[in-house]
Amino acid sequence: MITEITAIMAPVLTCAAIGFFWARQGHAFDPEFVSRLVLNVGAPALMLSVLGSVNIDPQAFRQTALACVLVALLMGVMGFLVPRACGHDVRAYLPSFVFPNVGNMGLPVCMLAFGQEGLALALAFFMVLSVAHFPAGILLAGGRRAGGLLGLLKMPILYAIALALILLWQDWRLPAALQNVVQLIGGMTIPLMLITLGVSLQRLQVGQWRTALLYSLLRIGGGLVVGLVVVSLLDLQGAARGVVLIQASMPVAVFNYLFAERFGRQPEAVAGTVVMSTLMSFATVPALLWWLLA
Repeated sequence: MITEITAIMAPVLTCAAIGFFWARQGHAFDPEFVSRLVLNVGAPALMLSVLGSVNIDPQAFRQTALACVLVALLMGVMGFLVPRACGHDVRAYLPSFVFPNVGNMGLPVCMLAFGQEGLALALAFFMVLSVAHFPAGILLAGGRRAGGLLGLLKMPILYAIALALILLWQDWRLPAALQNVVQLIGGMTIPLMLITLGVSLQRLQVGQWRTALLYSLLRIGGGLVVGLVVVSLLDLQGAARGVVLIQASMPVAVFNYLFAERFGRQPEAVAGTVVMSTLMSFATVPALLWWLLA
């Protein structure tokens, strides 16, 4: 079991370490540019390449997407009540509860733990949060300064999701030439996500560490508890159950910090939760994998 978990975590930690030491050496790296490249080009290609080639039960795919919605709603309730009870800015901390790092960390862990089926189901979780994250994250952080939601219609991932769902529904396959294109481009997504995560860990500073520790524990521990409730409610089994529990207990997404920084919504505090929860996940994810794969 230790060998199996090491095989899952080693690629994740190695890619993150590359990004960390790259930034530590002072080399140029623009996380926002890379994140946009991944979201607008890499992630749509990855989604099409996986869902256009893997055989997966549409019912399991739909249930995983529904599980994501339920997890997000329940975490949203927690993210509203806890900061309000603590006297903190709800709009600063709420996104950290609702939007975990299901991309940078969640996708590779699910892929390495459950293979292509796990990656496909993890993409269902990822696509739901991706569509919601930008409009909701911007509105929560920026309020009226964020503008309208027309930017959502400009997101390529939205159209990739629609096409991928049609392929899945009709059990179609992409033409060989197009499949090779999206497979090659999509292949850059997960390594770039992990390298960007490592760069962010090196550059972000932990502010208000006690508060960061509290919200990190609630994000990971609360996410796991909510995930257990949801998989029990939907009676999920096998890879679908494992994927939902892994994705639900991921650390705070780096994009939450980018939104907070852009709109001045306590970016130092949000950065603290990103760093603290991510470092914590390097211990909690192997423990969760041990339990799921035992």
